[in-house]
Amino acid sequence: MGETTETVSLVVHTTRGAVRGRVDGDTYAWKGIPYAAPPVGPRRFRAPQPREPWDGVRECGAFGPIAPQGHNSGVPIDPELQTDEDCLSLNVWAPPSAAGGLEPVMVWIHGGAYCLGSSAQAIYDGRHLVETGDVVLVTMNYRVGALGFLDLSSFSTEERTFDANCGLRDQVAALEWVRENIAAFGGDPDAVTLFGESSGAGSITTLMTCPSAAGLFHRAIAQSPPATSVYGAERAATVAGRFLDILHLTPDEIATVRELPVEEIVAASDTLVDEVPTRIPGTLAMAPVVDREFLPRYPVAAFQKGYSHRIPLIIGTNKDEASIFKFMKSPLLPVTSDSVQAMLEALAADHPELPHERLAEIIAAYPDREKSSGALAVSRDAAFRMPALWVADAHSRHSPTWMYRFDHATPVLRAARIGAGHATELPYVFGNFGTLDVDPTFWLGGRKSALDVAGRIQRRWLAFAHHAVPAALDGSRHWLRYDDESRSTLLIDRVDSVVSDPDHDLRVAWGDEVMGFN
Repeated sequence: MGETTETVSLVVHTTRGAVRGRVDGDTYAWKGIPYAAPPVGPRRFRAPQPREPWDGVRECGAFGPIAPQGHNSGVPIDPELQTDEDCLSLNVWAPPSAAGGLEPVMVWIHGGAYCLGSSAQAIYDGRHLVETGDVVLVTMNYRVGALGFLDLSSFSTEERTFDANCGLRDQVAALEWVRENIAAFGGDPDAVTLFGESSGAGSITTLMTCPSAAGLFHRAIAQSPPATSVYGAERAATVAGRFLDILHLTPDEIATVRELPVEEIVAASDTLVDEVPTRIPGTLAMAPVVDREFLPRYPVAAFQKGYSHRIPLIIGTNKDEASIFKFMKSPLLPVTSDSVQAMLEALAADHPELPHERLAEIIAAYPDREKSSGALAVSRDAAFRMPALWVADAHSRHSPTWMYRFDHATPVLRAARIGAGHATELPYVFGNFGTLDVDPTFWLGGRKSALDVAGRIQRRWLAFAHHAVPAALDGSRHWLRYDDESRSTLLIDRVDSVVSDPDHDLRVAWGDEVMGFN
């Protein structure tokens, strides 16, 4: 590659100004491209605004600042990265061949319980996936924790306005940037696959029912979405009131939250993150809110009423979702018999209209619920598996849908009783094993099998991005579409298999009516 060609190819003109990227292996990469104005001062707790244009060429060779968040979370963060409220940036990887024609686009939303994470985590590096599949890959930062998902709108007046769902609105703004700019990077704005994991996947199932996101993406992959972790305005207002208490502010002093040092906002946010799920197991402190404006309905209920966007969907969960929360001693998910019982009682109290027999039927489906394994199973199904099944059942009635369950675990994860825990599929999707400083994944072997599994997953995800059908085209088991009769599910393991309704007994016990906190 000659110097002139490289220089010209790496400078791209966006609607806000020119950006220069760098060669990254066999890809071109642009990192830290701003997609919205800094959400600071009067813009704190408000919807994102357009970025002011810049003159000259902006150097985009390094990740932008990550969203303000606590640093004792277990999420690996590069110590060289800055934390700053001016965090609304995204990253693009593209194959050099994309300059000759438009390639499909994949846009990744990171997870982290709506309070953690960033697009700069090494596991989300896009180089391998782009080199493998000739796609243009975008990863984004968005506001997390209180700055992104605390709803202060109940304190709005004519003089001061607070917006709900700022983090989701950031994601929409990033998708709008993709629509307007990605063709300049060789990406097809009419072939955008949105994919994400955990709260990133929950963001996707939520955006699939959000009017302002319609048409911004054309396929979706939701990996372990906590689709029912979306709350009503009353619960959100209670959390907002507690937030003010932590900051020793009265409602009359609410304007002060735009002037406080961001470190105080983050500290109060972290207190809520620990406090709320401890007080009411199974709930999150901050999550998307049904504000009747940006998000008019509870997402799973909207799916069941046929209001989800008519696009192809891959959705699934991991076999042992809850195990990692016990291993990390995280309060985000109840993992003991007592906390699980408290969650079920709180759910029943939240749904007084439901017959008592239904809760009894759910409890009876877990005869070992007093043991650790049974408690983990209840928590897994309440948070992840059943919401995914409810979404798949509803969406498959009008749009192509594929369901999977990720069962694969390396020997060391099985020995540690983590198994196919929450987020353990991520290195398989991106092909980025070994991104932790001390990575135990293959300490007891299993590398060859894991790489085989990763290859199949990547080929299916990439085929879906290219053709809207997740066919691996390598002799792998044909993945039948999901419907609410056959419920064909791809079980991903050393050898893939397609099974009809693998969670039949638990699904029947939970029923079709959504069980989630309001």
